[in-house]
Amino acid sequence: MKVIAINGSPRPNKNTVQLLNQALMGAQAAGAETKIISLYPLQYRGCVSCFYCKRKDKEHGTCIIKDDLTPVIEELKQADAIIWGSPIYFYNITSALQALFERFLFSNYIYNKDVPSVLGKQIPSAFIYTMNVTEEQSFKTPLRESLKPIEAAVERILGVEPIKHYVYNTLQFDDYSKFESSIFSESDKKSYHEATFEKSLNEAYQIGQQLVAATGKLQ
Repeated sequence: MKVIAINGSPRPNKNTVQLLNQALMGAQAAGAETKIISLYPLQYRGCVSCFYCKRKDKEHGTCIIKDDLTPVIEELKQADAIIWGSPIYFYNITSALQALFERFLFSNYIYNKDVPSVLGKQIPSAFIYTMNVTEEQSFKTPLRESLKPIEAAVERILGVEPIKHYVYNTLQFDDYSKFESSIFSESDKKSYHEATFEKSLNEAYQIGQQLVAATGKLQ
């Protein structure tokens, strides 16, 4: 059993990656083999609307573009569970993760009313979101509505409703005095981080275990 985490953050060791690694530790403790893939070091692009993946005379589930994302897509197709991690930029996932979804999800979706997915199996997954806004602000902004379309696409094509883990009011800088950041209180940010981040890590760990359990029920 293999669980893959996709890091959609450009920062290699900050909030999103820490949470993803913790989720993978939970999956490992439940007996899974794990791997994390960071998207930003890779060279690739999103869907180019060639519709090769929709051709009746071609193999479905294949994105014809050849670049650094090609082997990643193949690994995702073979995964038993997937964890998607992304900071929130302007109420949505990063462009790097969006481009992956365009290629991975769209190539496994055909315009056939009887076949919603050509993956050939169900893949449990989870979203881990990190964001500057507070939980209260997340309900007052377009954030949650903005995330629903991609969550729905993942559910439709992977066949399982994804788990969602929202991590609010994250600590963005180690030293706020070096940046234009007067809309934030550094002391409040650090206090919140110290009070809540460990809990968020524990919840991520549990998500890793939940995904392994969900995968076992499908086998």
